[in-house]
Amino acid sequence: MNLEIKTSPSGAELTSIKYNSKELLHQGSSVLDENGTVYWKRHAPILFPIVGSLKDNTTTINGKNYQMSQHGFARDMEFDIVKISEREHEYVLKYNEDTLKKYPFKFELYISYLVNNNELTVKYRVKNLDNKVMYFGIGGHPAFKIDLKDDNDYQVEFEKNEDEIKFYQLDKGLITYDNTYINRSLLSNNCIKIGNDTFAHDAIIMSGLKSRKVRLMKNNINMLEFDFTGFKYLALWSKNKAPFLCIEPWYTTADYIDSNQVFEEKKDNIKLDSGKEFECSYKIAFY
Repeated sequence: MNLEIKTSPSGAELTSIKYNSKELLHQGSSVLDENGTVYWKRHAPILFPIVGSLKDNTTTINGKNYQMSQHGFARDMEFDIVKISEREHEYVLKYNEDTLKKYPFKFELYISYLVNNNELTVKYRVKNLDNKVMYFGIGGHPAFKIDLKDDNDYQVEFEKNEDEIKFYQLDKGLITYDNTYINRSLLSNNCIKIGNDTFAHDAIIMSGLKSRKVRLMKNNINMLEFDFTGFKYLALWSKNKAPFLCIEPWYTTADYIDSNQVFEEKKDNIKLDSGKEFECSYKIAFY
């Protein structure tokens, strides 16, 4: 099999993607800069039950205040193994006393990884086990290895003409209405070029996309194709001069700077009725 993956119960996170024996996923805390500092300790975290940051890391749910750090708690929790085989890995996170202190809903979150030839499908499934409506956000955050040294030229290419794209800018982790740094000039010939200073002002967050797929290209050669069908937002992120690029499909975003912090009113939050399930998935083809 040309495509091989490894995952961990810790955060149900992908820890390795090898295609034709070549590692393509950022290797987390083992990757150091010239000063011996870890660039970013993660590989491909799951963002749940929020994407991005809450205003003051606080939200109000059913009239009570709750604290939650950036991207939610799922990425830092131990999942139970449902199934591990050569082609499929599946995990589940079930609500418990600790999650209820941060997020007062009874849920099950399933994460599955399915390998088929050169394609990897990542699927999220959320069950509302509560007797009330459940609100949440969800998204992916996989980091792919790149090397911006020498004359390597990386770009993300959209499948369709993106003449209605909308960019969002972050201010201390929150969505702002100021687009001083993030604007349409990022997009040239339907591509976003990835350089050492592309993310000097944090992530590039986009909506209004006609494309359902993007391609990551190195020196005009396809590395991978990323299918984010169903997701409203697509984000790109890295750290300056870091040897990875995150391609992130999101259903929701961080709070806006003027958020009223009421979770039930949070923009784009998914509303799931009692006893119902929500599913979404993204797919990556490697070349």
